[in-house]
Amino acid sequence: MRLLIADDEAPLRAWLVRLVAEVAPDAEIVAAVADGDAALARIEALKPDAALLDIRMPGLSGLEVAAKISVPCRIIFVTAYDEFAVQAFEQAAVDYLLKPVTAERLKKALDRLPAAPAASETLLRELLTRLEQPAAAPPLRWLRAAVGDSLRLIDVAEVDRFEAADKYTTVHVGAKEWLIRSSLKELESQLDPQAFWRIHRGSVVRVAAIREVRRDLMGRLWIELRDGGKALPVSRSYAHLFRQM
Repeated sequence: MRLLIADDEAPLRAWLVRLVAEVAPDAEIVAAVADGDAALARIEALKPDAALLDIRMPGLSGLEVAAKISVPCRIIFVTAYDEFAVQAFEQAAVDYLLKPVTAERLKKALDRLPAAPAASETLLRELLTRLEQPAAAPPLRWLRAAVGDSLRLIDVAEVDRFEAADKYTTVHVGAKEWLIRSSLKELESQLDPQAFWRIHRGSVVRVAAIREVRRDLMGRLWIELRDGGKALPVSRSYAHLFRQM
């Protein structure tokens, strides 16, 4: 088996060369290059059986190289993408190696190369599009509140409610409260919308902290939290959140 390796990190190129020698001693490394343009040129000239292509390289990306190849060549992508992006590779039935590459995983990929179908240009373009889409930021997990000369870390999952205080926000955890330098609107955009609901222009509550929702004689909704604090009004704009409760 004749292989080409393309990765812009010299230590990783050398590591892959050593791993190939370890797990597939009969394989021949025909070239080890540092960018996508060189990878495409050498693949076209040397016609290796397979290429290990880093996804992110100077010039052409590994996906772009694979889409432009005009000679028969099986592809294994090498990537540092996270587990969510890796799902795109699996759904497209394209083999990949997740950095840091291990000998066991490389051997598995090389062993199934002969039976692997060649990826079509259309599939590769679709995969490139999916991987280039920005991933959604994970919900905020920790808050930082200044307490004198120290910094307090607050677990968002323990917060009962947030209340607007001009350009600041008051964070309530049971009977304790802290003031953080962030507006309620800015903070809300970072919270998990399934776990935290805005109930009023100035209030956001953790849904799991709600003990009871009641309606007064005027038809207005009020929330009581498990911390036993004051009842909080629900404005009409957010009353629909509680129709099924």
